Amino acid sequence: MSDVRVPILMYHAVTADPNDATRALSVTPEAFAGQMTVLADRGLTPVTTAELAAHWRSGRPLPARPVLVTFDDGYEGVHRHALPVLAEHGFTATLFVSTGWLRGPYDTGGGPDTMLDWDQVRELAAAGVEIGGHSHSHPQLDRLGDRRLRSELILCKEIVSDQLGSVPASFAYPYGYSSRRVRQAVRETGYAQALAVGNGLARRAQGPYALRRVTVRRSTDPAEFERLVEGRSLTRVFARDRALTKGYAMVRRARQARRVVARARE
Repeated sequence: MSDVRVPILMYHAVTADPNDATRALSVTPEAFAGQMTVLADRGLTPVTTAELAAHWRSGRPLPARPVLVTFDDGYEGVHRHALPVLAEHGFTATLFVSTGWLRGPYDTGGGPDTMLDWDQVRELAAAGVEIGGHSHSHPQLDRLGDRRLRSELILCKEIVSDQLGSVPASFAYPYGYSSRRVRQAVRETGYAQALAVGNGLARRAQGPYALRRVTVRRSTDPAEFERLVEGRSLTRVFARDRALTKGYAMVRRARQARRVVARARE
């Protein structure tokens, strides 16, 4: 099992009526239900992020065909629409929450759509969904200074721990962006593993703080979804994403260089 590639599916909102900000990365409740049926019919068994990492660390047993179902940010539809489908199949999942986006005492008002409240998060946890961290305010972590970076990580962890009574073990990088410095900070904060994006299958060789995921979105049709979980044609499926990512990476590097020069002149 240690050399097997594992599909980690990355979802965001599950809703029939997303707003413009979340539409592209949302899926309809009907599509999500159909995708979970595909997993069941193909004999794939969802496990949590912590369970996969524990297997690669210590040989903890896993099902013959593991898959991860993950949700980022904390949209209300994960509770309303996804949880009943997961329960119907006996599936688990991992939800990565941006604590400042959830409705309740820590809400900063930045949530891009209707978000979960803490009672719903507790119900998800009680149903066997692993709750992981996704920062507090969902910034691009690799563009933060050390102090703000650690504040984002620690505040998220402390809020989840306070609300759920258990310390989150897993983390997902907002926007998928990380760096060696960010990964080191995530490890030092106490998270045992972290997920990026990368749009490829996860492998042990990627290391516990840079595991790749594949993006499921509104445009993912049934045939493409089957290719994702089988790991087929991923280069072709995500070719446009990779081109855009490379282009944006160049823009980000240029912006960073300008900030460094500006600080040096101050």
